Amino acid sequence: MIKCDRCQLRRMSGFRSMSADEAKLIGDFKSGEMRCEPGMNLISEGTFSPHLYTVLEGWGFRYKSLEDGRRQILNYLVPGDLIGLQGALLQEMDHSVEALTPMRLCVFERSRFLTIFEKSADLAFDVTWIASREERILDGHMLSLGQRTALERAAYLIVFLYYRGLRSGLLVPTNAQIPLSQNLIADTLGLSLVHTNKTLKRLAQRKLIVWRGRACEVLDPEGLCALAEWEPPPAGPRPLI
Repeated sequence: MIKCDRCQLRRMSGFRSMSADEAKLIGDFKSGEMRCEPGMNLISEGTFSPHLYTVLEGWGFRYKSLEDGRRQILNYLVPGDLIGLQGALLQEMDHSVEALTPMRLCVFERSRFLTIFEKSADLAFDVTWIASREERILDGHMLSLGQRTALERAAYLIVFLYYRGLRSGLLVPTNAQIPLSQNLIADTLGLSLVHTNKTLKRLAQRKLIVWRGRACEVLDPEGLCALAEWEPPPAGPRPLI
């Protein structure tokens, strides 16, 4: 198990630096690490989750389902994201989390979560920042679903994930393949699979993306941003628990 002060994410410019005392506190809170294969459910809607997780490697996604199996993907998870924060404050989860690619996670005990608030105001602020940022992301997704056309929605989703992937170390500009299937995109955008397929073909015809099996390669992020009328947020360092 890697110690918090040696975590590879802390060496990346996208995450804020941490004092030795903060690293020790988080290290005491950490109970282990876990590896997940694609398709594995990390958290299930309606269940009690005894753990929280920080993503170290890989992609995941958060979703809600109807009784007949239809689902709405709410957001995607990348290294540095905290999973299960809601379950640390409520009795059960109201969403599920699934691994999209192989993932590696830090595991934290939910029962010890409040220790962060008791012992470190800075780390408590970080947790609040993470929750606020998730709300901001969901606001952007809601705007997209409610007001953007299907083409604009697809452009927004792809370029949003492109920048999340770059800033978390999952992508590089010379190899910007996001591991999405068309089914996942349909479940995120609220479109039928047929409509999704036609929409992605239009993006490809404009040479904004190219589809490579079960991955979408971004060719022109600036063009996607212009089409979606969206700008990526500033790339300042963000908290990491």
